[in-house]
Amino acid sequence: MSFERFAVVRVPFPFTDRATTKNRPALVLSDAAAFNAPAGHSVMAMITSAANAPWPLDWPIGELAAAGLPVPSLVRFKLFTLDHRLVRGQLGMLAPADAEAVTDRLRRLLGAG
Repeated sequence: MSFERFAVVRVPFPFTDRATTKNRPALVLSDAAAFNAPAGHSVMAMITSAANAPWPLDWPIGELAAAGLPVPSLVRFKLFTLDHRLVRGQLGMLAPADAEAVTDRLRRLLGAG
């Protein structure tokens, strides 16, 4: 199984030594053909409630229904990779305007524009 860039997926958090996890949304950032399929992993960003304290480059998701999210949410640029076997399902996809804004913030994060 592989996921397309800008898919919103449900993943277990936290990724620490704790015995408990909670399902949370995350955003796939890496390309399906170039990385996700051959690696069996995806590079992802956290998605969090808009009510949480701000983080650099946060982006409010404008089209929640397309993303499959029930409450106002932000893409948070806390990045990680995750094995696809741990993904618990796809919720939706970012709308084009949200995907464009996330791409811009990712470029800023990487110093590429």
